[in-house]
Amino acid sequence: MHTPQTDGRLLKGELRRQELIEATLRVVAREGVAGVSHRAVAREANQPATAAAYYFRSIDDLLTAALTVCMDQDAERMRLLAERADGSPEGITALAELLEKVVGRPGRLLAEYELYLLAARRPELRGPTRHWLEAIAAYAHRYTDSPVRVQVFKGVIDGLLLQGLLTDTPPTAAEFETVLRHVLL
Repeated sequence: MHTPQTDGRLLKGELRRQELIEATLRVVAREGVAGVSHRAVAREANQPATAAAYYFRSIDDLLTAALTVCMDQDAERMRLLAERADGSPEGITALAELLEKVVGRPGRLLAEYELYLLAARRPELRGPTRHWLEAIAAYAHRYTDSPVRVQVFKGVIDGLLLQGLLTDTPPTAAEFETVLRHVLL
């Protein structure tokens, strides 16, 4: 039987690419989308100045990759919560705890929303954001079949996260839970 061999260069290249994406998120969190350049990202990732341009042809490619990674990770977390949610209050508690953790990392959340809002201007970036919204809807469907309540829930999640960025003291899990219960139960 043939065992596939892992090409070390491919693995190293993928790791570098991921480091560049994470560096992009840090640059966006600190300076906004306007602060992203190939050089700034490579410097942030402690990679050669040409590394970002090697792996990402354009700034748009880099921003798209960063947005895709964020939205895919967030959607996957939400999908896992939806799988475990059974329409009970405990599922809402779990979501509230996750939201508290997310607003506890304001730099990452700020970068995500910077990229999320960029998708509003660039329709080609909307695919990853659609995955996030579908995952939120899937969670809501564990509690309701009402399309209106699902739509309200999607707006509430984004609104709560954005508001968490705008306060000096982010909401606690208990505060999130109170709102979520009101919307879903």
